[in-house]
Amino acid sequence: MTDTVDSVTDLITLDELSRRVGMSVRNIRFYTTRGLVPPPIRRGRSGYYTSEHVVRLDLVRELQTHGFTLAAIEGYMARIPANATPETIALHRTLLAPWMADLPETVSRKELVRRAGRPLSEDDLDTLNALGIVYPTKQGKYQVAVAHLSVGVALLDLGMPFEAALAAQDIFTAHGRAIADELTELFRTRVWPAYKETGAPPEHLRELVEKFKPVTVAALVAAYESAVDETKRESVARRSR
Repeated sequence: MTDTVDSVTDLITLDELSRRVGMSVRNIRFYTTRGLVPPPIRRGRSGYYTSEHVVRLDLVRELQTHGFTLAAIEGYMARIPANATPETIALHRTLLAPWMADLPETVSRKELVRRAGRPLSEDDLDTLNALGIVYPTKQGKYQVAVAHLSVGVALLDLGMPFEAALAAQDIFTAHGRAIADELTELFRTRVWPAYKETGAPPEHLRELVEKFKPVTVAALVAAYESAVDETKRESVARRSR
């Protein structure tokens, strides 16, 4: 961050920053040393902070709420340009929550089996783990992406091999990340400027994203089905030559 603040009235102290973002001074200093937020602006022997520090720390806290590890938070923040405006950084937070999957629930093996509605062998658990649905914990319990458990069980019932599940998850992860990045860029470059011009509050943009998510899922399913049909037609055409 470049030192472009001209007036002391635009600056806040470390204690004021702590109160505004709801973080301890110790944590703010820790995140600063890790490069998650820029260093303070120096005025003589004192350090001051700006709205950029506020929005970056708000984003860090949002990522923590969604279960991101420190390493994952560092990776996410590193992708935000150093010259990003506070409005752009705030947009990341606005778009984050509606697109995040529900936090996993931690359950016992017995509860997991009950929710699955069928016995789960060790091979089944390995497959669900490969699909990113069930994760064993050190306490002998399991973290479960509950919203996706029924899909995983359906794949087990179809006899999906572990290796195929692992390969499928790699495909889902790669393409899912690419789609998420492109949609975020779409909102940043086309939707966000339009909302700023109308003076609409960020809450309206968040509501739009929340409503857009199921539409996007349906569109992806339709595109996938169309692509599969087209692939089948091309395969039949090649065999008939």
